[in-house]
Amino acid sequence: MLFTLSIYGFISLVLLFVFYKRHNIIQRLPPSIVDRLPERLVAQNRNYAPLNSFASQRAAGLHSSAFDIESNMAAGDSRMGLDEQGAAEVSEIMRRERVNFDQARLIRQNRILAANGIDPSGMPLDSKAITRL
Repeated sequence: MLFTLSIYGFISLVLLFVFYKRHNIIQRLPPSIVDRLPERLVAQNRNYAPLNSFASQRAAGLHSSAFDIESNMAAGDSRMGLDEQGAAEVSEIMRRERVNFDQARLIRQNRILAANGIDPSGMPLDSKAITRL
């Protein structure tokens, strides 16, 4: 009787732990298994993405001699890393255009400037802008 109760208690604890950590467990499963899971379990997990850190961004190639993440890590920087959207854009530019990290950052910055009506030299593209006095 006591043995049976202890088995039920142990199984209950394991199930409670699995339920509590289900999002972490689903994230680590291979895609072939995740595809077989009910949609209500997977849909909650798709919106979750772990926060980037300088170490993970360094491993992804988002560093150079001009933009030294290594020194931030050595100095014990407590920030979570680079801007996630910007890091994703830079990674996409690096992959698509086959350029290094510095060139990808420059391309991204020039696109942001162009979207705001500024040419790469920093001068406004608006003909009515006063640039000299």
